Amino acid sequence: MSAGEEEDGKPVSLPPAAGFLQTAYKFLIVVELLMGDIPERTLFRSEILRPALAPYISIVQAVRTGNLSLFQQTLQTHGAQFQSDRTYSLILRLRFNVIKTGIRMISLAYSRISLKDITQKLNLESEEDAEYIVAKAIRDGVVGATSGGRGGGAGGRGRGGDVYASDEPQAQLQQRVDFCLQIHNESVKAMRYPLNTHKAELDSAVAARERERELAQEIEEGGADMDEEDDDWV
Repeated sequence: MSAGEEEDGKPVSLPPAAGFLQTAYKFLIVVELLMGDIPERTLFRSEILRPALAPYISIVQAVRTGNLSLFQQTLQTHGAQFQSDRTYSLILRLRFNVIKTGIRMISLAYSRISLKDITQKLNLESEEDAEYIVAKAIRDGVVGATSGGRGGGAGGRGRGGDVYASDEPQAQLQQRVDFCLQIHNESVKAMRYPLNTHKAELDSAVAARERERELAQEIEEGGADMDEEDDDWV
């Protein structure tokens, strides 16, 4: 029995636009990762999407765990597929997201760590790269820490930095709510008819009828005048 047939010999019917759905979800996964979100697991369990999204599971795992080695290995293994899907350039941008997640996990596990250890744990090329990445993560507020500069290390600002005890979750939620409201308002505005359009059409129709009435009246008056002139000639 072939893979495209059921037990009774009938071909398996795929839903319409299956290829379009697969392509759309590939971009959706990458965009969600770029925005800092992790796609749901149920997305990869769909019978329609599972074969097409298989290479993207490792990318999601790498971003979620901050595993730069897994990220680079996945790029080497499935790079041709990503280029064929036209998502390769977007996936390359996820590299810093992977590193940020790794730095965040390191900051939660260590009160102080050297740049050399950070380089090894994140599988970076040099300590200079680690220093730059740590400094950028601190500047962007990814981690609450201080950097000791070249030859030094990074230290956390206390171990009680629970993100859920801060205002960050509320700020993120408010940002997403504002984004959704903006899309809703723009959609409603796009579907709305121009204001007073029906009044303008009604006024034009009334004016047209008025002109027709005046024209008919002028024709009648003109006919009456012609009759009077004929009577005068008699």
